[in-house]
Amino acid sequence: MESLRRRCERRLRGVRIPQPFDLDAFCREVEARRGRRLLRQAVPGLSSHAPCGLWIGTPEADHVFYDPGTSPLHAEHIVLHELAHILSGHHLQEGDGSLARLFPDLDPAAVSRMLNLSALGRVGYTSVQEREAEMMASLIRGRSGRPPHTTIGRVAQAFGFTE
Repeated sequence: MESLRRRCERRLRGVRIPQPFDLDAFCREVEARRGRRLLRQAVPGLSSHAPCGLWIGTPEADHVFYDPGTSPLHAEHIVLHELAHILSGHHLQEGDGSLARLFPDLDPAAVSRMLNLSALGRVGYTSVQEREAEMMASLIRGRSGRPPHTTIGRVAQAFGFTE
């Protein structure tokens, strides 16, 4: 476990994490590092029957999809998890039908071709990658200090609490 943490900490060296944390500012940091657009989009259908988040890299941009039906704090973690995949250079392999459930109008062969074209030599999507992404998402958020008051307020509102 410690080697996982050290590996993830090394990957985060030099990555600017906003203090206090601001997801938009962090996404701009990732965009700048990658030299291309980063687009976030809520997609209904991401749930327990599909991944709660997904990153698809195309030649023009990185697309990060997340479950809109969860709390703001969880949605932020989902996006950070996907950004951790990007920062780690992880690769996606579609084998469980998740994309077909999310985008039923797309031809599975076309999706496969698009993933292969944008993958540039992608390999299997392993549980090691998932553990790394989870660790990095936690490290990013942990290094950011206390969340801004507005984030706390949105989370509290989502759960019916008042500030």
